[in-house]
Amino acid sequence: MEHSQLTKTLNSSIEEHAFSGVISIRRQGTVLYERAAGYADRSNRIANTLATRFGIASGTKFFTALAIGKLIEAQKLSFETKLKDCIALNFPHYAPEITIRHLLTHTSGVPDYLDEEKIPDTDSFVLSVPVYNLHSPRDYLAMFPDEPMKFAPGARFSYSNGGYILLGVVIEELTGQKYQDFVEQTIFKAIGMDRSGYFAMNRLPEQTALGYIEDAAGWRTNIYNLPIVGASDGGAFATLHDIKTLWKAFWGYEILPKALVDIYTQPFVKPNEGREDTYYGYGIGMREGVGGNREEYITGSDAGASFRSIVNRANGLEITVLSNTTHGAWPILRAIDSALSDTGIR
Repeated sequence: MEHSQLTKTLNSSIEEHAFSGVISIRRQGTVLYERAAGYADRSNRIANTLATRFGIASGTKFFTALAIGKLIEAQKLSFETKLKDCIALNFPHYAPEITIRHLLTHTSGVPDYLDEEKIPDTDSFVLSVPVYNLHSPRDYLAMFPDEPMKFAPGARFSYSNGGYILLGVVIEELTGQKYQDFVEQTIFKAIGMDRSGYFAMNRLPEQTALGYIEDAAGWRTNIYNLPIVGASDGGAFATLHDIKTLWKAFWGYEILPKALVDIYTQPFVKPNEGREDTYYGYGIGMREGVGGNREEYITGSDAGASFRSIVNRANGLEITVLSNTTHGAWPILRAIDSALSDTGIR
């Protein structure tokens, strides 16, 4: 498939699915396709651009994992450090064997306040604490269910937002800083992610896309669906450029040393559902290709936000899709996958 045909195919997919967001496909630093589409603000018809900031939902978990890695590098904890030795929690059902490794890899068995195995529609899900009261990881603890463990720590994988909230509490306890401040200082500012941050939903900076949910009336924003400020399980905002900066710094060992990057990106556990070739590491997913041609990715989906960024180090391919709608990224990613497979690139 020639470059012009790739452009034609993806432009057609954008129109077919009324995509709102930004798309970038690069190989060895060369742009194969980049485009912004739709509106950051539908009411005022302000268009998305390549510089727009988007919510990345659970893509934020990668930042949390990196922040924990900074503490491991500083020898303030280890993968085998037990949760109970970091913070005091009034959850009598929690197993004392839960470790930092279990929390990072979604193998802790902790009952989840936002259990995606039980929630069919995140667009309509209502939290038990008003979203405007959720400013820090500790604010989420009041929503944690008083239930037995889902399974013994390490027994299997179960995606856990609550587990990453606990990691945020650990970060605050060990650093004496707000979780958001620690990530912004040690990661965003340190590597030059200058336009990313944990922005209050009622105080978004310029060039930030509002998130949109389709409903019977047409659409609505997500301001009443999400916490007022993102925390350690989701809710950060980032730009396309900053995601590129993140990958460059991660693979260049500017955030964590090579020894930790190697651990983070090794397949650790297989998710319960999904493709046979898909695995989870430490805050990052991966898909094994033919001949060890592995792709690593970070991803997120929430009410009014969908995101995935993929890196294939074997062929230098980097794909990022940021969307300010709940499901917008997924049909575009399928179109990209199909189009690039036709070229033999993927």
